Amino acid sequence: MRLASKIFLSLSLIVLVLVAVAVLSLRAIDRLADVNREISTETVPALRLVASARDAVLALGRLEARYLVLRDAQYAALWEERASRATADLDVLRGFATSRGEAAYLADARAGFDEYRRVVAEGRTLLRAGDRQTALRLAETRGQQLIQRIETNLESLAQARHATVIRAQASAARLESRTWTGVLVALAAAVGLALLSTAVLAHRMTRSLSRLSAATSSVAAGSFREPIPVEGGDEIGDLARSFNQMAARLRQMDETKEELFARISHELRSPLTSVREAAHLLREGIPGSLNSKQARLVDIIGTSSDRLLRLVNQLLELSRIRAGLLPMVWQRVDLDRLVARVFEELRPQADEAGVALARERVGADVTCMGDEDRLIQVVVNLVGNAIRFTSAGGAVTVRLVDAGREVEIRVEDTGVGIPAAALPTIFESYQQAHRNRGGTGLGLAIVRGMIDAHGGRITVESEEGKGSRFTIVLPRERARA
Repeated sequence: MRLASKIFLSLSLIVLVLVAVAVLSLRAIDRLADVNREISTETVPALRLVASARDAVLALGRLEARYLVLRDAQYAALWEERASRATADLDVLRGFATSRGEAAYLADARAGFDEYRRVVAEGRTLLRAGDRQTALRLAETRGQQLIQRIETNLESLAQARHATVIRAQASAARLESRTWTGVLVALAAAVGLALLSTAVLAHRMTRSLSRLSAATSSVAAGSFREPIPVEGGDEIGDLARSFNQMAARLRQMDETKEELFARISHELRSPLTSVREAAHLLREGIPGSLNSKQARLVDIIGTSSDRLLRLVNQLLELSRIRAGLLPMVWQRVDLDRLVARVFEELRPQADEAGVALARERVGADVTCMGDEDRLIQVVVNLVGNAIRFTSAGGAVTVRLVDAGREVEIRVEDTGVGIPAAALPTIFESYQQAHRNRGGTGLGLAIVRGMIDAHGGRITVESEEGKGSRFTIVLPRERARA
């Protein structure tokens, strides 16, 4: 049997044990979920209804006594309202009865309540006939007895429901205890199998495996320099050859990446920054005053260097995103406050373009875990694009939507829209829907990369001539790796 087959067999036995553990755990979880579901969907509402009905019945006794003494029609009307509410509560409670005992308590309470209503009607008939004393005695004797009967039955119903829950919880606790025992036994068996299989396979391991382990540690630490010797023709030898090929490819990619970053950083970014700063100094007149022609040339230099520096920064950002090297500072972000900051930054641009900015909020919680600076960059990009492609008199709206475990950012405009043919590739690098309006075609690619880094997604809807809507969906909590 080849080494791979032996490893597979050993792992299969361990997996079977772990599957058994998973089945036991799932059964326990399912039972616990049933208990919790019963408590939340049946017991708690039932107990609330019992308390509501009990309070209503006690209030009915007081209201009836006041009506008999004062003969105030408002007390009679209030009594009827509370009686209707108590009747409705008792009717709803029928659906929560889960045992014969609970049904019997509820039936007796309902019968007592119906009889109590008849006693009240009889008392009011006596009152209308002028026999107030008899009506009062009837309310204080028979009426109070029926109220006590109803209250006793409702209390018994609540106790029965509590007892049912306690029994279910006890059963779940026993199942949990058995599950823990099974899990511990199964884990011990899995550990034993793992140790046994390791002991059986240990003598098959060669010196190449140790070297491979050391080389793997070196690669994990970022060193791709030293290949490992290849010995033998078995799986370990094949693995060593594949590892050397992989390490060589990683080394080549790492060198290319480092060369690219170094070249861009030193040969483009630094000189461009110097040119931009020099243009700024010339604009300020620090070396001396400029005539109009010189000032115009300096403005051209400054504008061009700014544009090139933005392009270099975008290329660097896109390279970091593709390499998975985008630094992220995770914190709780208030998106409402974030959008306000974006509007404050872009307000001059919008005013100059004659475009109105509006923000809306749907829901109470519009916060999420994320990198605030990256999210600001995303929203600035989308809102800035919307302003740029919206004519004077138009509007750009940012709507925040609380979507439960997610939060949405919708950027809508009344601009020129995006051609349908451009929508499928709008988030690709160097893709532009309207090339005659400038830009590099990198902004939306960077936006999508940043949203992906947050574990979210972005979509676009657009109708040419009517406007566009970009929708960002972000998870409220950071996804665990």
